Amino acid sequence: MSHQGFPRPLRLLSAGDFRYVFEQADLKIHAKGMLALARFNTCGHARVGLIVGKKNVKLAVQRNRFKRQARESFRLRQEQLPTVDVVILARRGVHELDNATLQRQLHGMWKRLQRDASRHSQAAPTPADTRRDA
Repeated sequence: MSHQGFPRPLRLLSAGDFRYVFEQADLKIHAKGMLALARFNTCGHARVGLIVGKKNVKLAVQRNRFKRQARESFRLRQEQLPTVDVVILARRGVHELDNATLQRQLHGMWKRLQRDASRHSQAAPTPADTRRDA
């Protein structure tokens, strides 16, 4: 993947992509004003999807600002992230954060995602571990 771009393969686009994450999220990361749900994938790279509802963020300009900031944050860190599908949900109050605070929250969220994903992959048994010798 390109180091600077944000092409279609890095995005969750269809309802099925979002459903895959919602059905059984492997990781949940809370940050001020947002929640990230992640599920391991087999694509070989991280993908991201955003959900910013009118109920939580009233003005379109505020919703678009959040989405821009989240996409840019993901784009800059995509190479360091594990192979997961991530859905970021905006919560009430996210529009009250200034850009610097929002970037800090997103950065911390990506770091926790990396840490939790490495813990999760180490803790999960491999198929060879679950097999019993007869």
